[in-house]
Amino acid sequence: MTILIEQPALELQVEGNNVHAEETNELVLEGGFPLPKDGYMAPEINSFGHSFREYDAESERQKGVEEFYRLQHINQTYDFVKRMREEYGKLDKAEMGIWECCELLNELVDESDPDLDEPQIQHLLQSAETIRKDYPNEDWLHLTALIHDLGKILALPSFGELPQWAVVGDTFPLGCAFDESNVHHKYFKDNPDYKCPAYSTKNGIYTEGCGLDNIVMSWGHDDYMYMHYTRKVHILTS
Repeated sequence: MTILIEQPALELQVEGNNVHAEETNELVLEGGFPLPKDGYMAPEINSFGHSFREYDAESERQKGVEEFYRLQHINQTYDFVKRMREEYGKLDKAEMGIWECCELLNELVDESDPDLDEPQIQHLLQSAETIRKDYPNEDWLHLTALIHDLGKILALPSFGELPQWAVVGDTFPLGCAFDESNVHHKYFKDNPDYKCPAYSTKNGIYTEGCGLDNIVMSWGHDDYMYMHYTRKVHILTS
């Protein structure tokens, strides 16, 4: 995939006339997504009345999130990740602009998120607006927040329609013992790597202090976008 940086003018339609965003109290992006001019106000609790990232708190999301992690912990193996890196490392799925890619995520709700059951485009906009409010002069950081989860398009048909356990959720090292700090650690016992002697010690196949560049992490949107931004020339890295 190749993502193109574009800077479209932000306008909205009012009774047939074009009104520029600076003349209103809101920014309205393409697709009709309104944002307050003074920035997004981050809430102190999630959509279900709990503190953020409480994976065991009872809510309408809790059972689905736990089932997601059960599947993820069973299926994310060292060999699986090596296959995914080879397949998606080709970066040959599509070419599109940033906003076009964002709009695709209007079709996706992250099954691993205990805090939000809204389309991912809302998460992208909330993240970017919150950082824009806190760091108004760091435009590169605003863009980084906007694009940080674009790799979740891997769950869409045009990118292979991977199951969500292969796209979203927390990441963890493979090729070594699964640390007990992982969310819902108990489900790793059904992972084929769990009983592999080479992968069952603290360091596993790695040497102490080898560095993250040499670690195989669970496969998902983060690894995909890391490959994308380190193997192609981008405005963020040039």
